[in-house]
Amino acid sequence: MTTKVATFSLRLPLSLKAAIEKLAASDGTSMNQLLVTAAAEKLTAIQTGESFFAARKGRGDKAAAIRFLTRSSGKAPRSADLNDP
Repeated sequence: MTTKVATFSLRLPLSLKAAIEKLAASDGTSMNQLLVTAAAEKLTAIQTGESFFAARKGRGDKAAAIRFLTRSSGKAPRSADLNDP
């Protein structure tokens, strides 16, 4: 099976290109393969996050959350947990 590919020009700042070349070389791969993998990982992360939150949308109970956050029971925050200015 052959994967169809597209070719396009990509403008990168010289410093970013140098960093990508260095990382690709240390990984033993091409700059192209590194960028393809990075794009695929980013796309997967975004799609996973979107589907994760879409599946949970509407399942929350706002009233229960407010009750939990405003409850008077429980322990007071430790001094190390306080965010004093």
